[in-house]
Amino acid sequence: SQKVFDVTDPKNGGSRGANADITQGFLNSWKKACESTTPSKVLVPKGYYMLGEVKIEGPCKAPVELSLQGTVKAPPDPKVFKSDGWITIDHVSQLTVSGGGTFDGQGKLSWNVDQCKKKFNCSFPANVRFNFVDNSTVSHIRSLNSKNIHITVLGCNNFIFQNIYVIAPGTSFNTDGIHMVQSYNVSVLDSTIMTGDDCISVVDGTRNATVERVNCGPGHGISIGSLGRTQNEQPVVGFTVKNCTFTGTLNGVRIKTLPTPKTGVVTDIHYEDLIMNDVSNPILIDQEYCPLNLCDRSTPSRIKISNVRIKNVTGTSATQVAVKISCSKASPCEDVEIGDINLTYSGPGGRATSECANVQPKFSGKQNPPVCAARTVSS
Repeated sequence: SQKVFDVTDPKNGGSRGANADITQGFLNSWKKACESTTPSKVLVPKGYYMLGEVKIEGPCKAPVELSLQGTVKAPPDPKVFKSDGWITIDHVSQLTVSGGGTFDGQGKLSWNVDQCKKKFNCSFPANVRFNFVDNSTVSHIRSLNSKNIHITVLGCNNFIFQNIYVIAPGTSFNTDGIHMVQSYNVSVLDSTIMTGDDCISVVDGTRNATVERVNCGPGHGISIGSLGRTQNEQPVVGFTVKNCTFTGTLNGVRIKTLPTPKTGVVTDIHYEDLIMNDVSNPILIDQEYCPLNLCDRSTPSRIKISNVRIKNVTGTSATQVAVKISCSKASPCEDVEIGDINLTYSGPGGRATSECANVQPKFSGKQNPPVCAARTVSS
């Protein structure tokens, strides 16, 4: 049977009571669990606790479960953090995180700092960072009010997130829900993400990521990118978004690349069975993405986007341009297929429209609005 290490138990250096600081108990319990040669559990019981910045590391000798049943609260002041994560989990495999509890980042003080908004010069911590975590599952967990990105997934493989709730105000800055970097075979399933930036963002080196049955909004949608920031970015290959609902988001599904000469690849992308409720840019490929106008738009993007399938997208657009596929003149999009689209404009002043550049899609089914109106239709 599983050994249980309770982070509030004084034997593990823990302390009990409302808002007790369990930092030492958490670290000690992890160490004992990780050294156990049989499967074990680190237990955070029901209740509210303070937890300082922690880094827990493997490899462990047997599978470990982190059972978060209570709410752990981060120090509110972002200046006390020394790293880019509040809770960092490093080089662990066969990890299970579950329990119905909450990681509360207490991020309010971080959201209005000017240096972040004006210069993208922000080093506030993510709520939870998973670095090089393999064959693992996170389920029935809430991430609340992170200071920066809620959950970062770096260099991970075979990782399932299921029944995750991510919550921060729509006005909170840079609070992406789940951010994937250089990770393989990551799935996000049956989850709700309401936040101030991308619900899910996927950047370079991510392969075979799947998002299904996710409710997104408020937020900035589900995004690939931005890409083209740095040299030698690894390709994004294989990203499926299916059976998702977007409500009041700034974008639905989007791919964003900066107008820079840095090269890269985005391929094998599938968007299918999506519902848009009053979404500002339901379908958006933007190869002139230029946040804060800090780039030279005369330099076309060199990121090659190909093999994109967009099928059965319905609902309402909050902007008149419901479908925008703006590819690079230096590297036009290739092999883009568009199936049934039915998006109506929910505002005044006319019907929904589309805009296209440097792309010649293939079509099947019906498109409302007509997409890339001067088009070659394939049966």
